[in-house]
Amino acid sequence: MKVKGFDNWQIFFEYLKKHVHKKLIFVIDEFPYLAEANKGLSSIFQAGWDEYLKSTDIFLIICGSSIAMMEQEVLGYKAPLYGRRTGQIFLKTFDFCQASEFFPELNFEEKLRFFSAVGGNPSYLSRIISRDTFEENLKEHFLSPEAPLYSEVEFILHEELREPRSYFSILKAIALNKTKISEIVNETGLEKSILHKYLYVLEDLQIIQKEVPVTERNPLKSRKGIYKLQDQFFKFWFRYVLPKKSHIEEGRVDSVLENIMTDFNILVAENYEKVAHEIVLGNEKKFFAINRIGRWWDRNEEIDIVALNEKEGKILFGEVKWSNKPVGIDIYVDLKRKAKRVQWGSPDRKHYFCLFSKSGFTEEMRKVSKREDVVLFHGDLITD
Repeated sequence: MKVKGFDNWQIFFEYLKKHVHKKLIFVIDEFPYLAEANKGLSSIFQAGWDEYLKSTDIFLIICGSSIAMMEQEVLGYKAPLYGRRTGQIFLKTFDFCQASEFFPELNFEEKLRFFSAVGGNPSYLSRIISRDTFEENLKEHFLSPEAPLYSEVEFILHEELREPRSYFSILKAIALNKTKISEIVNETGLEKSILHKYLYVLEDLQIIQKEVPVTERNPLKSRKGIYKLQDQFFKFWFRYVLPKKSHIEEGRVDSVLENIMTDFNILVAENYEKVAHEIVLGNEKKFFAINRIGRWWDRNEEIDIVALNEKEGKILFGEVKWSNKPVGIDIYVDLKRKAKRVQWGSPDRKHYFCLFSKSGFTEEMRKVSKREDVVLFHGDLITD
């Protein structure tokens, strides 16, 4: 049966109920845009579902890229469609291992560089032209007012948030390494009580994350919590694009690019630590079943990787180095020293150790690793 079109949604719903007699998947993408164009659309869909589609074999999927609008129109308690869903999926951005599949021809370091700029958003990843250099991709996608990712962060904040300026100032402060509540208050001028509300929203959007030492017994009440930009694309944009917007708009692209490349290795090194957590989880059979993984710090001491299994009393310590020099035994000795300071578990807990290095390991360290069963990762691969 040919259908030329429908005058309104009700006629469409009636048609589906009358003519669909087998399982059908009905998908609406970017539902919030439809709802914004027609303020009564959610109520129309509520009536359509209740009166026509509820008793059919139709599987309705409603998608949207705006989290705030999806909550307002579909998921929220006051939304017309509230209570009718049988499930929901929050699609997260790809992690490093997943994002790497966009560039199978690149080596580990090249993949990490691109990931450190665009993160795990598949739309951003698909823009990258891997046959071009990293610098050429930055120029093409970031470093001009017409570039597709130049104003993307501002667009996202205006779409998702009612008070984008306040959120913008918070994100800018965190990007400047103001990670404690007191530091963010001083940088933004926001009251502490209001700031907490904004931070919760940014956490829900997975733009930032609150981090505490992984060994904390009650993370929610820990006084050691710090805030970090979780979204890699936001991290790059606030660190390199925002501070140089005037230069970019003046056409001083080469100087901006030179500034980025002077500092960029520091950002890649930070991300290697984060990626190392993924790699450990992907190789946990070399260690034990991991319940929690994160960082540990106390005053002036810090350990890049600490993974735990409370039931079995096992703990893994790891150090991550992104330098052009092979990692030697001194790094391992210092890691063992710091590990003794970590208060967790019983005195007879079982220790494991691993080291990550961009440039491999000294011969002495390789010999010690075999003798003491230390797992060595060169880039993302285990070294024999």
